[in-house]
Amino acid sequence: MTASHLLVPVPIPDRVAALIGSCIPPHILQAEIDAACAAREIRRFRGPLLGIEDQADREQALSELARANKILAAHHPGLAVRAGSSW
Repeated sequence: MTASHLLVPVPIPDRVAALIGSCIPPHILQAEIDAACAAREIRRFRGPLLGIEDQADREQALSELARANKILAAHHPGLAVRAGSSW
């Protein structure tokens, strides 16, 4: 029995990542990149004292994450990225 929170991430060699990427449609790969970037951006805007511009930027990032997750979930439900997650 393994617990998913105890697993250590192992780096994937570039050639293996390229092989995996060649099997996935380009729009799915782009959505995955967009979701990861949006989740990273959302993590930047934490705290109760956000300015108006920061709130607008956070909402924009949430919108981009939702758009990318819609594409990812249509391809495979397990690919969706949570807000504030590292991946």
